[in-house]
Amino acid sequence: MQKEESKNLLEKIKTGYSLPALSVVATKLIEIASDENASIKELAELIEKDPSLTVRLISTANSAFFRTSELVTSIEQAIFRIGFKRLRIMALTLSLRDTFPMGKRGKMDYEHFWKVSLYRALLSKSLALHFKNCSPEEAFIAGLTQEIGFLIFYDLIMSGDDTIAEHGLFPVEDLISLETDKYGINHREVGEIALRYWMFPEEIVKCQCVTKGEKPSPLCLNCEIALLLSSIIFQSSVDLNEVLDKITNVYKINSELTSEILSSVFRQVEDTAKAFKLEVSKDRDILGIMEKANEILGKLSSDLSSYHDSPPECVLPSLKSLRNLSEKSTVDYTLQAVAHEIRNPLVSVGGFVKKLSKVIDTSSKEWEYVQIILEETKKMEQALARFSNDIKFK
Repeated sequence: MQKEESKNLLEKIKTGYSLPALSVVATKLIEIASDENASIKELAELIEKDPSLTVRLISTANSAFFRTSELVTSIEQAIFRIGFKRLRIMALTLSLRDTFPMGKRGKMDYEHFWKVSLYRALLSKSLALHFKNCSPEEAFIAGLTQEIGFLIFYDLIMSGDDTIAEHGLFPVEDLISLETDKYGINHREVGEIALRYWMFPEEIVKCQCVTKGEKPSPLCLNCEIALLLSSIIFQSSVDLNEVLDKITNVYKINSELTSEILSSVFRQVEDTAKAFKLEVSKDRDILGIMEKANEILGKLSSDLSSYHDSPPECVLPSLKSLRNLSEKSTVDYTLQAVAHEIRNPLVSVGGFVKKLSKVIDTSSKEWEYVQIILEETKKMEQALARFSNDIKFK
């Protein structure tokens, strides 16, 4: 019965049932910004009726989002810089952000939700800028609204359901499966209907419903990668090395480029967060990634030590037994195993850490811990170099 009721609810949502209402100013703004004959003056007069929106749009126009050193001081200048199309989308987004509460309500942490969403938005935008495969502004909005259905789903269906609420947004595949199994629908379906009702651009709406096996659009592809990259920051149980491998092998983005994209996002996130009334500490978030990297380095260090001490019957021969063997195939196998099991992740994770460390404020308390991890990376590289030299026959 619960699943049947949930499916009926989807039909109701299509009519706007229980969806948060966008502000009157935002709704009118969408209408005017869509009119090619509208003037900047008309838009400015409308926006000025909402002091909060005025301040935030000017703040956004002056942020790193638009990469400029010239200061915007009026709403007219902000409109000119942002552009009509961008303004329409940004007004939609800021209004949508305001329709939901702040802080933590029951098991739902709205602050955390928007923080995750903001990172995804910036990651998606950064990917669009790098690949030049879609509009960076639309990529930002698509990333920001990727899981918007979760908030609606929570309010309408699963409020009080601790199992799903405590699951959080990671991994999303498991969350969608859990929702579907229990309720017959999932938050992405709700998000698709809600965004279409709110008149978001169709390309953005489509990012909610990419079918498995279907080739995603460039915009949706950026959102997929941004989702994976955001797991590095927010998913506590994530294996950093596995994520870097997947990004490299599936999406053909090496760890160096991955760290560059993340670094560019960390440089913008605190500034951009102000427009969304969010408090973000990039140093603290980078430190979380560093801790995951340190776990990988610790495991690699342990593995390297075990190779030195392992008995002859082990799959990987010890150095002592190796020196008594003359079969070249054994030596080759050992070198390949070491390269695969230690060198590759060390190069990937080590390089990733070094690049990312450049974004940390050297005066912050996190900097000292980062230096310890960098030193550990250096020691591991030196130890592996010695190990490689030891197993060479003279």
